[in-house]
Amino acid sequence: MIPTRHLALLFLATLCSLRLPAQTEPNPTPPNPWTFNASISGYLVPQGQSYASPTFTADHNTLHLEARYNYEAQRTASLWVGYNWSWGKKFVLDATPMIGGVFGNVDGVAPGLEFTVTYKKLQLYSANEYIFDTGASAHNFFYTWTQLTYSPRKWFTVGYVVQRTRAYHTPLDIQRGLLVGFTRKKLSFTTQFFNIGETDPTVVLSLGYSF
Repeated sequence: MIPTRHLALLFLATLCSLRLPAQTEPNPTPPNPWTFNASISGYLVPQGQSYASPTFTADHNTLHLEARYNYEAQRTASLWVGYNWSWGKKFVLDATPMIGGVFGNVDGVAPGLEFTVTYKKLQLYSANEYIFDTGASAHNFFYTWTQLTYSPRKWFTVGYVVQRTRAYHTPLDIQRGLLVGFTRKKLSFTTQFFNIGETDPTVVLSLGYSF
């Protein structure tokens, strides 16, 4: 007859063997800390100046990387590195100071700042940079794209937009317009209408994908 203590030890060993697989299961794969966004904007500009401008961004915690083409000027590229910073809960400020190199039809160095202020369904977004042209200081230029939007639904946005650019030429130094945007999952589509009632209008069609 098997002693009682031997039965108890056998019972404990059986329990341990049954629990062992659960204890040795591998940990779930941690989420990817990188986030990416690829977008392209088509500029339908009067007088044969239409063009496309692609942009790619990559973010890892506080690190921000960005590449642009036809943004500061046509047939011109720029590469950027920045620092992501965020503050607030209900009233949220996200800011990214950056430094970039510009090369192509325009060559230079550009400090920049992107920031977003969000409060409930309202959002103010602004992308700014100042290009120091290494060829001629007379070509130094301040660029801005600033928009104020309201999102009555998560998938629908309307707003007002202002830009200053040298990528194409119009009689207006500062262009103003309206925008309407739609979002579905990771895909977004926005249309901007500039210079309505002031000069020949410019339409910008933007498509973005986040992953």
